[in-house]
Amino acid sequence: MTHPLSLSRWLSLPLRDVFRGLDRCLDAGLRGLAGVGCGLLAGWWIYVPVHELMHAAACVVTGGTVSRLEIDSLYGGRLLGRLFTLIVPANAYAGRLSGFDVHGSDFVYLATDLGPFFLALFPGCWALRRAARARRPFLFGLSLPCAVAPFLSLSGDAYEIGSILTTRLPPWSDAPVRALLRGDDLFLKIRTFAALPQSLRDAWGTWVGLALAALLGVAWAFLVYGLADRLATLLGQPALPQAESFSQSDSGAS
Repeated sequence: MTHPLSLSRWLSLPLRDVFRGLDRCLDAGLRGLAGVGCGLLAGWWIYVPVHELMHAAACVVTGGTVSRLEIDSLYGGRLLGRLFTLIVPANAYAGRLSGFDVHGSDFVYLATDLGPFFLALFPGCWALRRAARARRPFLFGLSLPCAVAPFLSLSGDAYEIGSILTTRLPPWSDAPVRALLRGDDLFLKIRTFAALPQSLRDAWGTWVGLALAALLGVAWAFLVYGLADRLATLLGQPALPQAESFSQSDSGAS
């Protein structure tokens, strides 16, 4: 049985890595803060199109088809559209795989959602810790979007993953409810549910299904970071210690 303190430490691990790493990088003062900020902007600009392209690749590799991939022009959507006909510059979202067919396979659907998060497993957490230990503010900021991607996706991909799992369960497995619950925009789902007649909301248990899907998405995000932590530790980058402990622990990390 997991000790409550161990569970608490596991749940707080992402925040500890981010804030302890940031504390380490800010030893350089304003220069360090500027470095983290510039790295974060660059990392996000690179990560958005890579994330969406990995969604598309995962879908195709596992047997699905892709017809439309939206990427905001700010993130190179217009340029990428000249290279790939399926990419359309759009600004409703930073990026979104809006046209794809999994041919009725939940395995392909899950694989499509999960594809980009291999970057969170590696190099995400490993790169974040390595940059922090090396006092490299720009590299720390650059690795942030990749490392914390599962948490950035809580209302998007993480919810969609949770909704796929939830609609495999009998209370929400009927086709109308399944279609209603599944999606990659939690806030849009909330607005949709709120507009339903009360009788349908009660009969279908939509709010319960939505809450379960959201909770499963949160659990999945922590699971991914936990796996990334294990892999980073195996590769020589254990969890970041408190600031006063860095000098003692850095000698053993590479």
